[in-house]
Amino acid sequence: MMETRLWHPVALAASVGAAPLAVTLLEQPLVLWRDAAGRVQAWADRCPHRGARLSLGRVQDGHLECPYHGWQFEPGGRCVAVPALPAFQPPATHCATSHGCREAHGLVWVRLVCDGEDPGLPAFPAEDDAGLRKMNCGPYDVAASAPRIVENFLDMAHFSFVHEGWLGLRARPEIEPHAVQDTPRGLLATGCKAWQPRSNLHAMAAALVEYSYEVTDPYCALLTKVPEAGSTAVAHWRESIGLFICPLTPETSRVWFRLAVADFESPDEKLAAFQHTIFTQDQPVLESQSPKRLPLDPQAERHAASDKVSMAYRRALQRRGVRFGVL
Repeated sequence: MMETRLWHPVALAASVGAAPLAVTLLEQPLVLWRDAAGRVQAWADRCPHRGARLSLGRVQDGHLECPYHGWQFEPGGRCVAVPALPAFQPPATHCATSHGCREAHGLVWVRLVCDGEDPGLPAFPAEDDAGLRKMNCGPYDVAASAPRIVENFLDMAHFSFVHEGWLGLRARPEIEPHAVQDTPRGLLATGCKAWQPRSNLHAMAAALVEYSYEVTDPYCALLTKVPEAGSTAVAHWRESIGLFICPLTPETSRVWFRLAVADFESPDEKLAAFQHTIFTQDQPVLESQSPKRLPLDPQAERHAASDKVSMAYRRALQRRGVRFGVL
């Protein structure tokens, strides 16, 4: 399955501390923990001895200790101690199953299968922009497939109805022509515009807002939005939002948003509250969709010209051979 060779977010980096943390990725139970050097380790959540969940254990002297018989494993997964046999030197076969693990964008990323070329993490160019403040929102556990959630993120036609009074108006639902092009990792859409009563936390008046969208991996996307000059209380307002999804099962997901905004004054809680309002308007609609997995057959659902970005996304999933969360 090609998805196992991609990098996926599984937890906020700050949530991985002194105790083991259980997470799930692509239906696989994992355990995260930090070694003595502070590096995150990502392993299958199963002791190779008798199958107990390692996430129920503890970190002892820089080793992860199984809760059942106290077997200890060092970073990388090698077993270094079997307490019932103090003189025993465990062979290499007595190891925990380890996976690729990185920290980026405030998240822990895991790659289940590390053979072949490393595809690299999904990009978030705003990360290196010193003029934008970065913070994460979430996680949100959603009873919808990761592709359904990405498609919603790319869809502007729902603004006037799901986000009426915030990102859209029923009186102005039109979607102007815009450009969409394929990229090696997904797609890029530019020149997208929407009339929005309150496009951001600091909006003073309704404004025409220009968006660009990029799908950076099957379950990751980002947008940038710039409102008309003079429509916000913060001069030269701009923002970028990254959508990073952990596909838990084919029909359930864990979602984070990475905000990069031209605001260094507002408290985190206030910035997060705006994003929370928008996504919790989306969530019940997403969870109502049937089927929960995204159909890739062009005849499975009806389409209109205003769906050109979502149709390009479906084609991108087909090009890349995605099978998890789709029909």
